[in-house]
Amino acid sequence: MIAEFNIGGVLLSSMLAAVVAALLGTFVLRRLLARTGAYRFVWHPALFDASLFVIVWAAIIALPSPFSP
Repeated sequence: MIAEFNIGGVLLSSMLAAVVAALLGTFVLRRLLARTGAYRFVWHPALFDASLFVIVWAAIIALPSPFSP
């Protein structure tokens, strides 16, 4: 995933798109976990949320890119 996006003449790293997608995915997962009551079993919610973000970000990066040859 080493591509760049050209938006209005500004080159943006593809990692920015991955981070935004990971943030959105993390927000959705946090809401889902809060509704199901899974946070009752979490010792440190802030640390859990940060770890969840890193896991989602790594999963998005590991997916094959549709722009790669």
